[in-house]
Amino acid sequence: MTKEISCFKAYDVRGRIPSELNEDVAYRIGVGVVSYFAAESVVVGFDVRPSSIDILHALTKGINSQGAKVYSIGLCGTEEIYFATNHLKTDAGVMITASHNPADYNGLKIVGKGAKPVSMDSGLDEIKSIAEASGSKIDKVPEIEIVDVKNEYIEKLLEFIDPKKIKPMRVVTNSGNGCAGPVLDLLEDKLPIEFIKIQNEPDGTFPNGIPNPLLTENREITSKAVIENSADLGIAWDGDFDRCFFFDSNGDFIESYYLISLLSQQLLKQSPGESIVHDPRLVWNTIEEVDGFGGNPIISKSGHSFIKEAMRENESVYGGEMSGHHYFRDFYYSDSGMIPWLLLIENASVSGSTLTDLVKNMISKFPVSGEINRTVSKPEKLLEEIKDHYLPINPIIDNLDGYSFDFGSWRFNLRMSNTEPLVRLNVESRNDTHLMQTKTEEVLGLIEKLG
Repeated sequence: MTKEISCFKAYDVRGRIPSELNEDVAYRIGVGVVSYFAAESVVVGFDVRPSSIDILHALTKGINSQGAKVYSIGLCGTEEIYFATNHLKTDAGVMITASHNPADYNGLKIVGKGAKPVSMDSGLDEIKSIAEASGSKIDKVPEIEIVDVKNEYIEKLLEFIDPKKIKPMRVVTNSGNGCAGPVLDLLEDKLPIEFIKIQNEPDGTFPNGIPNPLLTENREITSKAVIENSADLGIAWDGDFDRCFFFDSNGDFIESYYLISLLSQQLLKQSPGESIVHDPRLVWNTIEEVDGFGGNPIISKSGHSFIKEAMRENESVYGGEMSGHHYFRDFYYSDSGMIPWLLLIENASVSGSTLTDLVKNMISKFPVSGEINRTVSKPEKLLEEIKDHYLPINPIIDNLDGYSFDFGSWRFNLRMSNTEPLVRLNVESRNDTHLMQTKTEEVLGLIEKLG
């Protein structure tokens, strides 16, 4: 008898505990993972949420029930599962995390051999079908082999830089009481960096709020710490640290859009002529910088499975999303929240420049609104009405991901959320902050009027 499971999303599994995701559902998903991948071994890890251990045990029972072995790397970030899947040569990997969702949520991020992702159009739907058709969990002790790969993971991170080139500096780190703290503690001994750590201890009750630095209200504590400690820069992560965010020495938040260009420059210097994948929300600065450094910019639909697929198809050295995800060919075409800041401090050390200096020209040439979310009742209908409004002006329109409108001196992208009744707006202009701000208000006014 099929039992519907409601917590499968576009790219992963995520739901409220226990109404949407519980031990029975986790068990069934374990069955689905082994069956879909024909797996003999699966590596698992988990974040700090109190429900993660119960989900781990139930998931393991489901995996065991199909005759597969489970390796647990314990408390970790999502990218550590990507690493362990490759390092341990398992057939699949599962990270138990709900990232930046509220504390009463949890979820599962699933990858196959080589950390290759699955989404609803590339395997996740089949795992869902198998899970829904599977029987109830068998109540027996889960069989888990504990494996510690932290030191090997740290060694992998350090392959991306030359630690001898790093100059002493002061860096504020905000782990948001998520999983990044233990990794920073291990890296501290390897680098001449004075870390000023805030919210470093993993704590699944999230006493300082859910770690999501994309929310403006969550940035102040990092910004303030940078200023108070006269730090060279600040870095903040979400709960499973697959996204990282930067603050300059003035405590100003730096949009990830500009980090894509900085990282592209650095990697193209090392690998001339390579391709760089980026999302369509903001594009002008990325295209100019990648072209200028002899690279090939390739646009992809937003979302980790799409970016990773485009990177694999083109063997791209790097991919970046303005949501704070950064992907690296030499890290299994996977995203990392640690490699970007390591590359950035190497860049600053070698160039003798501050983060402020590195991005100021980009910010001036291509000012942006930052991503603005608005709740609307009918997102799809709204997008069509916005398109109809601007059609008489004859913009260049692209529908790769939502709609992008290019008016020559300014452009914007408006897309629907995959999981919520939201639209997400990004606006950029050429050398004109006032125009960007004016047009942002114009589009927001239309959203309010039509939404």
